[in-house]
Amino acid sequence: MTEALRFHRMGSEALLAETGSLDAALALFDGLRNARIEGITELVPAAQTVLIRYNPSLLTRHALEAVARGIDLSGYHLRYGEIFDIPVTYDGEDLQDVAEFLGWSVEDLIRRHGEATFTVAFTGFAPGFAYMTSDDPAFDVPRRKTPRVRIPAGSVAIAGRFGGIYPSDSPGGWQLLGRTPLKMWDLTRARAALLTPGDQVRFRDMTRHSSALAFAQAKDAGGEQATPPASGLVVTRADRPALYQDLGRPGHADQGVSVSGAVDRASLIRANRLVGNPPGMAAIEVTFGGFALRTDRAATLAATGAPCPLEIRTADGRRLAAEIDRAVTLDAGDELVLGTPARGMRTYLALRGGIEVLPALGSASTDTLARIGPPPIATGDVVIAANQRVGAVEIPATDAAILPRAEDLVCVDIELGPRQDWFTENGLEALLSQDWQVSSESSRVGMRLTAETTIERANNAELPSEGAVRGAVQVPHSGQPVVFLADHPLTAGYPVIGVVAAHHLDLLGQIPIGARIRFHARCKAAPSARTQH
Repeated sequence: MTEALRFHRMGSEALLAETGSLDAALALFDGLRNARIEGITELVPAAQTVLIRYNPSLLTRHALEAVARGIDLSGYHLRYGEIFDIPVTYDGEDLQDVAEFLGWSVEDLIRRHGEATFTVAFTGFAPGFAYMTSDDPAFDVPRRKTPRVRIPAGSVAIAGRFGGIYPSDSPGGWQLLGRTPLKMWDLTRARAALLTPGDQVRFRDMTRHSSALAFAQAKDAGGEQATPPASGLVVTRADRPALYQDLGRPGHADQGVSVSGAVDRASLIRANRLVGNPPGMAAIEVTFGGFALRTDRAATLAATGAPCPLEIRTADGRRLAAEIDRAVTLDAGDELVLGTPARGMRTYLALRGGIEVLPALGSASTDTLARIGPPPIATGDVVIAANQRVGAVEIPATDAAILPRAEDLVCVDIELGPRQDWFTENGLEALLSQDWQVSSESSRVGMRLTAETTIERANNAELPSEGAVRGAVQVPHSGQPVVFLADHPLTAGYPVIGVVAAHHLDLLGQIPIGARIRFHARCKAAPSARTQH
C-alpha cells in the first residue's frame, strides 16, 4: 500500500506524508514511532496524513521519504480503550444549520447523535481535543466558511466525518451542536486528557439522561493557588497581562500539546545572555509595554525585543533613563518601568539568576490556546527570583534588528506548500502581489490578515484535519489568511498555502497590528532587511 504515499514540503523542517486514509496514516505513525529514527523530532498523525518534524542536519528529506515508503501501511489495528458517556446540552449555535444540511429535523439530529458511537482516532488541535469517527456515516458536514474567534470550552462539535469536544476556549471552525460540563483536559488527573485514541464515546442528552448529568459532577481541577511569597519583585503595573515564556515544550504532540514558548525566540535568548542566564531560561513577555516592577533587593535585568522606553524610579525619588538591550542594575526599592514601544510588539524581560516558575510538562511557558502553564502576570503579583547559577553578563556580538512600526510594510519570505495546489493561479497571485494588513483580532495563536482581494481556491472540498507548524499560512473559505504563531493548534482543518521561512519566524511575532505584510516566495533577501517605509 506504500504506493499511495505522497509527500509535501511544510517549511524547511517538516514533511507532510499523505496516505489517503485514516488507517494508513495511523499505520505510518506507528511505524515511524517504532523505528526510532534519529533526526525525527515529532510526529503528528491526523485524518489522512502524518506531519513529520525533523532536524535537517541529522536527516535529509530524501532519506526520510525512503524510510516512510518502506513501512507497511496495511498493518494498523484499531486500539480499544474505555467507554465514556458524555452528557450534552444540545443548544449549539449551528444545530439548526446542521440539521438543514443533513435534511433532518433538529430532533432527529439530536437523536441520531445520541444513538451513534464515536471512537477516538487521534488527538490534536489543542490538548485534550480528540478527533472521533462515528459509526453513523451520515455525520459528514463541512466546516464553517469563516472560523469563530472564540468557541467556549466544552463545546460539542462536528466537522467533516469527525466529532470533537473543545477542551478550552479557542478559535475554531467546527459546527457547534451543544456543550458538556466535563473537562477534556485536566493536569491534576493521572491522565490529563479525558479521551485518548481507542476510547469510545456515547453522547447523552442531559435533558433525558440524569445519570449522565450525575457523572459530570467531577472534582474541579486546578485546586487552590498557593499564596505568592511576600518577597521578590512586585508587579506595580500591568496594562495588559504579561506572560512567563521560555523556549516551549517540544515533544508532547502525543498529548495534543504544541511547543508554544516565546513568540520572538531570538529576543528571549538575547535577554538571557545579557544577564548571564542560559539561553532558554524563563523570562517575562510584555506586549505593547505598560509594565513595571519594584524589587526588594539588588537585581540585574535586561529588556530586549520591542524597544520600550525604560525608566528606573529610585526609592529616593530620582528618575533615571535606562537602555534597551543592556543589562540594568536595580537597588532595593527601585522600580523599573517599561513604556510603550514605537516599534514591534513584544518585549522580553530577563532576571539574572532566573525566575521561579512552576513548570507544566517541563516548561514555564504559558500556552494561551491550550491553557497550559502559569497564569498571566497581573498588577500586585510577585516575581520570585530563582537565584540559579549563572555565567558572566554577555553583550551579544550583533545589534538587535530594527523592528517594524504600525505604519510599515514588512517583507516576509514564504515557502509555498504543502497545499498550494488547492488554490488557483489568481489565488497565488493574490497572496504574493498585494499588501496584507495585520488585523486587531491577532494573538499569540495567529495573525489574522486582511486585504481587498481574497485568496481564491481551486478546490472547495473539505480538507481533512492535518498537522500544522509555526509560520503556516492557513486559508479558510473566506480567503483571508491566518498565520500561525507560537500557540497555534497542533492540527488544523483549512489548507496551508505556504509556511513563513525560518529566518522570519521571530519577526512575525513583532509585526504590530495595523502594519502591512508583503509575502515573497522563495526570496533570498537577508533576514536583517525587515521593513520598507
